[in-house]
Amino acid sequence: MVEGATLISEALSAGWKIEAEYVSPDHDPVTNGSWFRLAPGVLERVTSTQSPQGNLAVVALPTPSVVLDELEFVVVADRISDPGNLGTLIRSAEASGADAVVLTPDSVDPFNPKVVRSTAGALFYIPILSVGFDDLRSGGFRVIGSSSHSGVTHTEMDWSGRIAILLGNEAHGLEELSNDGDDLITEWVRIEHHGRAESLNVAMAGTVLCFEAARQRSND
Repeated sequence: MVEGATLISEALSAGWKIEAEYVSPDHDPVTNGSWFRLAPGVLERVTSTQSPQGNLAVVALPTPSVVLDELEFVVVADRISDPGNLGTLIRSAEASGADAVVLTPDSVDPFNPKVVRSTAGALFYIPILSVGFDDLRSGGFRVIGSSSHSGVTHTEMDWSGRIAILLGNEAHGLEELSNDGDDLITEWVRIEHHGRAESLNVAMAGTVLCFEAARQRSND
């Protein structure tokens, strides 16, 4: 489900198929295909927001067109549970030029309505892959794990080559990887702190790392 004329337009622009659009009485449809005018008050009952934007679309999920082994720069979200965090990570990954976002099992659904809204349309332009650690390990990446206290600082890290930036669960980080992931990380990176905060929000940390990686890779 995609809510709002802007996001529906982004989905169309990215080539996603709109199966049906539902429009409140005081709004115009975005699509030229199948759409339905709703009676007053109906849209408010079926959306997850308190003040819906007037357009709601059912969008067909595309089949990912990329293969992990062929990618150079991916962002891996391990068991991210908050929809807003995952949406922000997807948005930052797409904006920084990452090839894909990889989700491990037990992560929040990337097509959760709050995730979709948080991506601000970026979801429609970057592949989302769901894979296990075995697939990531066999992909041949340098897996760079984020830490709040150990590893090379993010500005000194070498971000060249085939990299996977691995970001951990909000509550546990990467300290409690499942048994099949304990040998996955090849290098650790940290963001230097100068204030009292012990760590950054995972979405903020992921954004900083993505753009530092993008900066260095653009200069290669």
